[in-house]
Amino acid sequence: MTVQQVLKSKGNAPVVTIKPAATVAEAVGILSSKRIGALVVSEDGKRVAGIISERDIVRELGRRGPVCLNDTVDQLMTSRVVGCTRSDRVDAVMQMMTDGRFRHMPVIEGGVMIGFISIGDVVKARLAELSMEKEALTGMIMGM
Repeated sequence: MTVQQVLKSKGNAPVVTIKPAATVAEAVGILSSKRIGALVVSEDGKRVAGIISERDIVRELGRRGPVCLNDTVDQLMTSRVVGCTRSDRVDAVMQMMTDGRFRHMPVIEGGVMIGFISIGDVVKARLAELSMEKEALTGMIMGM
């Protein structure tokens, strides 16, 4: 299964982005209202400058307290973003996320973001793939 299939199963929901100059408090408001775990930081909604996640914010809150909510997103974001393409295999993407210990990944082609996937999306796709394989093997064993 490829990332393209994961994107297709998610539908056409737009990727939620935030501008680098927005405050961390604004990011918290968006994360909470949209019930999501990360935002892509982007000036134009197409080029990825970074990602700010719940983890980034909680880590800084624990370190400095609520004063960090006044910081700009670009001060807390992860700027070294690992991306994938729609032709990448789901199992390879899952391995990258596991090895890198991150839960969100932009799908980038030609330097432009075309989607955003989470570890939940990847695990769901992989479980569906394993279920189909199990059914196929069961059918072969049972002579169906």
